[in-house]
Amino acid sequence: MLWTIPNILTVLRMALIPVFVGIFYLPHNLYALGTHPTHALNLMAAGVFALASFTDWLDGYWARKFNQTSNFGAFLDPVADKLMVTAALIVLVEFGRVGAVVSLIIIGREIAISALREWMAGLGKSSSVGVAMIGKIKTAAQMLAIFLLLYWDDVAGFNTQLIGHVLIVLAAILTLISMAYYLKAAWPIIKKSI
Repeated sequence: MLWTIPNILTVLRMALIPVFVGIFYLPHNLYALGTHPTHALNLMAAGVFALASFTDWLDGYWARKFNQTSNFGAFLDPVADKLMVTAALIVLVEFGRVGAVVSLIIIGREIAISALREWMAGLGKSSSVGVAMIGKIKTAAQMLAIFLLLYWDDVAGFNTQLIGHVLIVLAAILTLISMAYYLKAAWPIIKKSI
């Protein structure tokens, strides 16, 4: 069945991407709830990103718990995740909140590992490059960093910019480590194929 709850949540996550990006291009003279206008836009963008991230967790949980996994969902879920992260990083680069090199490392790794997984699946060896714990830790650091860099404003003395920058650099380092891990796992198969 194509339209299961997990697949609907994945499509919703993809639909939130233009909403999230569009928030940053709203007029900056908007006043919401009496807050500074830029703060209101940061809050809205971070909120939409948090909602999209929550749907990522929820669709996976729901699919496993209620046995609603599908080939369509297995294809679309990582595409939605990568589009969401890529859109967020591009916006953050444009607004000077994250460096282009860090963004290129993260986006480049996502493209390379997606291609590797696709290739390995074509060979019937997709289990060789299954999700590892290092990838999960990288994703957690990356998502929290992006959220903090979108929010941008301090909260009760908590410096979201500093913590966000530290976490995004950590995510970039973990990105390189996890890419090396996946390439090492796939290397015996790659070597036989070249």
